[in-house]
Amino acid sequence: MEKILIIGGATATGKSDLACCVAKRLGGEIVSADSMAVYRRMSIGTAKPVDCMREVKHHLIDILEPGDYFDAKMFEKKALKAIEEIRKRSKLPMVVGGTYLYLQALIYGIEDTPPPNWSLRKRLYSVASEKGKEYLYRKLVVVDPKYASKIHPNDVRRIVRALEVFIETARPFSSFHRWGRPKIEFEGFHVVRSWESLSRRIELRVRKMVEEGLLEEVRELIDMGFEKFLTSSQAIGYKELVPYLRGEKSLEECVEEIVKNTKAYAKRQIRWFRKQGWREIDLDRLTLEEACEEVVRVFSGG
Repeated sequence: MEKILIIGGATATGKSDLACCVAKRLGGEIVSADSMAVYRRMSIGTAKPVDCMREVKHHLIDILEPGDYFDAKMFEKKALKAIEEIRKRSKLPMVVGGTYLYLQALIYGIEDTPPPNWSLRKRLYSVASEKGKEYLYRKLVVVDPKYASKIHPNDVRRIVRALEVFIETARPFSSFHRWGRPKIEFEGFHVVRSWESLSRRIELRVRKMVEEGLLEEVRELIDMGFEKFLTSSQAIGYKELVPYLRGEKSLEECVEEIVKNTKAYAKRQIRWFRKQGWREIDLDRLTLEEACEEVVRVFSGG
């Protein structure tokens, strides 16, 4: 089976721009590995590559309504299907994104997990509301320290799912994940920048999002009934603006919170990608065109 190309990296590194350039050079189609880009009506806060999408076919973007359930196993299945379809068109499958749990699922696979138990899940969310998400996270550390170490202590959605599976099966959620040999052939590239550079880019990007209408995007989503989803821990860039719309915080306070949370997430992404040992593409050192040439050369065996 021919190998696929994966371009990953932390938020705001410039991986989407690089992927677009490479896709045009190699005749690629892009499978998005971004856990928030799957949702419609969330374009500004997720930095969807709108310009590139006009030139290069993208998959797994705008396929769900906000609040619809989606997890790493579902991503794995849909991504593999998209890759197969791309190959049938004699195009190069390219997987691009920073949601490392999704990339982990695609590369190593996830055993089928039980379907959602909505009643149990509701009870677990109630516990989180009553006793705090930290309480649930401590429970997860006890029953599944391996998976707990891979997610943020505030990520209630993933904490609840892991506990739900454990209660249903008496097996740690991590036991359903395979961490050994990759099940797909791929060439992986990790887009990097210095922390000083990336930190500055995150700050500028967040403020640009606000200027481009992020606040209006959040307001429209709330008006449509998606406030609960927006306040979930995964919705960085959205949940932080809700207090402003409620009159609880100033806009500047909320923007600073987005910057802080985005930087914290970027650090987790960086740690994961560093462990993979993929070829690094330094976009502080290389121009976009030079980086594109490097990826094309390496992937093509030059």
